[in-house]
Amino acid sequence: MKIGFIGLGIMGAPMALHLIDAGHALCYVQRSKTHAAIAASSARPLATAREVAQQSDIVILMLPDTPDVQAVLFGADGVAEGLSAGKTVIDMSSISPIETKAFAARIEALGCDYLDAPVSGGEVGAKAASLTIMVGGTEAAFAKALPLLEKMGKNITHVGGVGAGQTTKVANQIIVALNIAAVGEALLFASKAGADPAKVRQALMGGFASSRILEVHGERMIQRTFAPGFRIGLHQKDLGLALAGARAMGVALPQTAGAAQLMQACAAQGWDQLDHSALVKALELMAAHEISPSATAGNGG
Repeated sequence: MKIGFIGLGIMGAPMALHLIDAGHALCYVQRSKTHAAIAASSARPLATAREVAQQSDIVILMLPDTPDVQAVLFGADGVAEGLSAGKTVIDMSSISPIETKAFAARIEALGCDYLDAPVSGGEVGAKAASLTIMVGGTEAAFAKALPLLEKMGKNITHVGGVGAGQTTKVANQIIVALNIAAVGEALLFASKAGADPAKVRQALMGGFASSRILEVHGERMIQRTFAPGFRIGLHQKDLGLALAGARAMGVALPQTAGAAQLMQACAAQGWDQLDHSALVKALELMAAHEISPSATAGNGG
C-alpha cells in the first residue's frame, strides 16, 4: 500500500518506520531536519503535502495541534489539493473533536474517507508498536485502515463515528493527567515525610494504587528523567480541549482544571518542553521540596 506520512516527530517517526518495515511504500514531506532513520530508509521525500496526497492511497497525519492539522489539510499545497476520490485520510494527532468533524466533512466531500485515530502510549509505545489507538469513522474505512493500525498499535478500538476517536483521547488525557498529579502528590508527601520515595513506590506497586503511571512516571519523578516522551505543552493543549468541551456542554471538571493549572505553572517556569511527568515540579515548587532517589530530609525536614 502507498502511504503518505506527515508529522515525523518524536512519535510519528517510529510509527512510520513500523509501516516501512512492514513493506509499505511510504512518502513524506521533506524538512530541513528529517529523522535520521527515516532519511536512511526506503521512504521518499517530497516537497509538499499536496504531492504526498497525490502519490498515496492513505495519508496519515501525526501533528501537534488543531491549527497544524488544518494548515496541512487545507492550506496552500495542502493534502486536500492532492486528494482524489477513494483515498483515505487518517488523522492520528490529538485535536479538537468539534474541528475534526468539520475537517472530515470537507474531506468526505472530495469522495474520500476520513478517520480520526489519536493514540496513547507516548514515545515508548510508538517505538514498541504498542500504542492504544482510538478510532472514529465509518466501519468500512476502519476495516480498510486496520491492517496499518495494527503495525503501530496493540489496543485498537473503533469507538464510533467521526470525532469519537478524539473524544476518547480527551477522556484518556483527563485520566492520565489526574493520575500523574496523584502520583506526584503521593511521592512528594512520602519524600517530605522522610521516607525513601523509591521504596514507597515499590510498595505501592503491589497494592490497589498500582498503575502504569506509578510504574513509569513515578520512576521518572524519582530519577529526575524528564526528557520528553510526551511534552507538558501538548498535554496542556489536550486539557484545554477537555475544558473547552466541558464548558460548551455545561459540565464541571474541577480535577481536570486543577491539573491544567499545574501544567500552566510548569509552563510559566519554562518547563513545557519537558515530559508530562514533570508536572510534579509544580508541586515541588509549592512545597519547597524536591523528590530524590533517596530521602535525606528527615522527619518532615
